[in-house]
Amino acid sequence: MNALGRTVLALFLAAAGIRGAAEERVSVAAAANLVYVLDPLNAEFAKIEPQVVVTSAIGASGSLVAQIGNGAPFDVFLSADMDYPRKLIEAGGAPASSLVVFAVGKLVLWTTRPGLDLPSIETVVRSPSVAKLAIANPRLAPYGRAAEEVLAKLGLTETARPKLVYGENITQTAQYVSSGNVDAGFVALSLVKSPKLKDQGHWLEVPSGLYSPILQGGVLTSRGAANPAARRYLDFLKSPGARAVFARFGYGAP
Repeated sequence: MNALGRTVLALFLAAAGIRGAAEERVSVAAAANLVYVLDPLNAEFAKIEPQVVVTSAIGASGSLVAQIGNGAPFDVFLSADMDYPRKLIEAGGAPASSLVVFAVGKLVLWTTRPGLDLPSIETVVRSPSVAKLAIANPRLAPYGRAAEEVLAKLGLTETARPKLVYGENITQTAQYVSSGNVDAGFVALSLVKSPKLKDQGHWLEVPSGLYSPILQGGVLTSRGAANPAARRYLDFLKSPGARAVFARFGYGAP
């Protein structure tokens, strides 16, 4: 091969390398409480991995596990708890060695109704003026289970039952509160601290002793285990940059 041929080949290989790098992709299935966190989180990831294209889908943790089990092409699953990643592992849909805790969620009671004070959870739930109280579906959403646990520990389950309105996930639950379709609701702190919602209404943080810690777990899917970029994304969630983003939205560190 002459010099011109070698030059052309080198340019072709270089271009192929650039295209290959640009084609690195990671598909993330994330719990609904992360809806406003993902963009700044992925922007932080792009600072160190600019060649990786990250796409995201949002839903209730239980629904996402079902989708992955049915073949949805996700590389990384970010859950609002540890139970659903473990169920995925038990079903053979994820390697156990990849399981990590990436954040600790917090629960708040939130209202956008003018004139509704939040002196305590008990006062709000028992108030005759509070006719509708939103929580996420506890069968699918860990934040909904946490809300049920709070009501049970305070002896408010029966009082709250006729008032409860269930959101499919924690994002829909927040929409019920934001729109005024309910009087108040139990939602994730990360949502009320988001730029979109932070100036709406007011909220009361639920004491952490009233519910089990909301440890948020991430895992590679079986598909993602073969994707080096997906593994780097999961590792990134433990980095100082990612932790700073989570802290900005009110999450605790593992």
